[in-house]
Amino acid sequence: MVAIALLSDFGVEAEDELELSGAWKLSLLSELPIGTVGVVESLDLPREIQHHLMHMGFVPEARVVVVRRAPAGDPTVYSIDGFEVALRRDTAGAIRVREYEAPISR
Repeated sequence: MVAIALLSDFGVEAEDELELSGAWKLSLLSELPIGTVGVVESLDLPREIQHHLMHMGFVPEARVVVVRRAPAGDPTVYSIDGFEVALRRDTAGAIRVREYEAPISR
């Protein structure tokens, strides 16, 4: 409801896409295609699972690469902090990531 109210203030219909400069588009880790790099934003998991994953490197601002999927599509292997971790789709679906933007070199 709040999002619709804010969009209407800009004269944008709910179906229209609003381009916000400086805003990140968050995705679920499970939705990223193979070869994509994401940056961990949050983990929406039970406390004990969250702590376990954080010890393996799934912490905010960590870069994670989607390496490969099992033939049936689940689990998926991710590379984070120098090692590979296989996560089930439901676990990866609780990890929010944003697209990684490589630093601009001059």
